[in-house]
Amino acid sequence: MTAPRVDIAIVNWNSGPLLAACLRSIAASDMSRIDQIIVVDNNSTDASAELNVPELPLQVVYAGANLGFGRACNVAAGRGRAPYILFLNPDAEVFDKTISGVLEEMDRPENADVAVGGIRLIDREGNTQRHCARFPGWRSLVGEATGLARLAPGLFPPVIMREFDHLSSQDVDHVIGAFYCVRRRVFEQVGGFDEDYFVYFEDLDLSRRIADLGLRRRFLADVSAFHAGGGTSERIKARRLCLAISGRLTYARKHLSRGSAAAVWSAALLVEPLTRTALALARGSVAELLATWQGFAMLYTHLPSLARISRREASGA
Repeated sequence: MTAPRVDIAIVNWNSGPLLAACLRSIAASDMSRIDQIIVVDNNSTDASAELNVPELPLQVVYAGANLGFGRACNVAAGRGRAPYILFLNPDAEVFDKTISGVLEEMDRPENADVAVGGIRLIDREGNTQRHCARFPGWRSLVGEATGLARLAPGLFPPVIMREFDHLSSQDVDHVIGAFYCVRRRVFEQVGGFDEDYFVYFEDLDLSRRIADLGLRRRFLADVSAFHAGGGTSERIKARRLCLAISGRLTYARKHLSRGSAAAVWSAALLVEPLTRTALALARGSVAELLATWQGFAMLYTHLPSLARISRREASGA
């Protein structure tokens, strides 16, 4: 029987040389199970999507606008038909057996109920990144906004599982969207990424909806890839802050009770600007201070559209 194959979906926005390096790594890897590589370009201005890689089954979709991460992923997924979809960040690079390795694990009979596979991501020095996450309740999200997740993690558990060394395989709530391999039938069953998120938290939202089906999300420590982290968002720190908090507020509105969501929104809008300002002053960083207040100015302007986002039936407190 032919082993199931995978489509690779990559969203590009001004990734510079990162996207080319990502594609070169795929071309140098075991490509025996790859059907298509679909790059959706979110209106880049740096020519990073002007690609010519004849050895790859590559199609580039020029969106003509910045669709955001989740919406662009949905566009890419809609262009393929393989039983698996691998959502891969352009700042990631795979090794020879990375893609075939994760598919072989998910193909095992005992993993028939594993809908999502993630892997160990490392930096250039070989250090393992801690990226798996827990589904956050109000304590986790308030802790992220106030700094209490670091000061009192027992009471305010961080969203990222910092206590997990990522050196052993295990089921987790969520694996990072930088390398997110999902069964197509499950992805389509839950309706793909929720396009109410522009970027940040849309992958966590997807994992939560998959978990609601009773399906597993598996972290595989024996399969690895390189991940730079930060990517193009490092160059737009104020906007990144605005989008990250917007994603957090959207997640709270969709998945928490009204009272819990109100606590998260209050902490983010009223307390977090002060804690971030104090941190910037303590570090003596004028640039961080400016990025903080520029980011919150963007966020406050964006509040009316955030408030109109529809709620799901709350699944946690």
